[in-house]
Amino acid sequence: MQIKVIADVHGDLDTVRTEAASCDVLLLLGDLINVIDYSNAGGILAEVYGSDTVRTWSSLRAEGKFDESRQVLRDASAGREQELRALFFNRIDEETKAFCTDVPGNVVVTFGNVDVPDLIRRYLPDGVQFVDGEVLTLDGITFGFIGGGLPKVGIPGEVPLDAYGKKVQALGPVDVLCAHVPPAIDDLTYDVVAEFNEPGSDALLAYIKEHEPSHMYYGHVHQPKVAETRVGSTRVVNVGSYYRSTGQAWVHR
Repeated sequence: MQIKVIADVHGDLDTVRTEAASCDVLLLLGDLINVIDYSNAGGILAEVYGSDTVRTWSSLRAEGKFDESRQVLRDASAGREQELRALFFNRIDEETKAFCTDVPGNVVVTFGNVDVPDLIRRYLPDGVQFVDGEVLTLDGITFGFIGGGLPKVGIPGEVPLDAYGKKVQALGPVDVLCAHVPPAIDDLTYDVVAEFNEPGSDALLAYIKEHEPSHMYYGHVHQPKVAETRVGSTRVVNVGSYYRSTGQAWVHR
């Protein structure tokens, strides 16, 4: 059985179809839709608030000025708060539906920080597996899946730290650990384009050290300082970064 892994496709359904057609199972580790692209200030956030606003917002975040960045969005929506909030979530709903409706049947999906898991469940075709805090056995290999991002800006795909940790602890030993976010290792969490550390999971790092899976796959950090490392005997790979640099899914071996 050939198993491929991909993350952070942000609306690129064509690649998902192509990669799924070339393997037995494709594991899709979240961020199905394009809420924000730091490289060009694009995505749903820019559609709602404007590219210039998003550039200012992201620049302030890169400088660690999170209160100031939030104020930029508040200023941009002044007097239109409910309208823009409704537009934002309507666009998320539309993009999730457009993407999920045509996901091939041999894809296994979990969610990322920009995704709304209830919408993914609603729109995925019958027969496409959605997994979170679950273990699947594929070709005799156990794969554990932890969906969601970590707290950052308060969007639906972010999972509170205590709830995230409980999901990880409840998983039990697996051969391959799959998540959307990286373990809490600075070289893996730092995005060299956005110029800040994305949240990394202490719970995932502790899990790797305790259970020593052969591999851990994740995404979330688009342009990482380091895209692959080892923690003990575990090979830790940013498959989202691999996709963004090659246009292809990672082949599990």
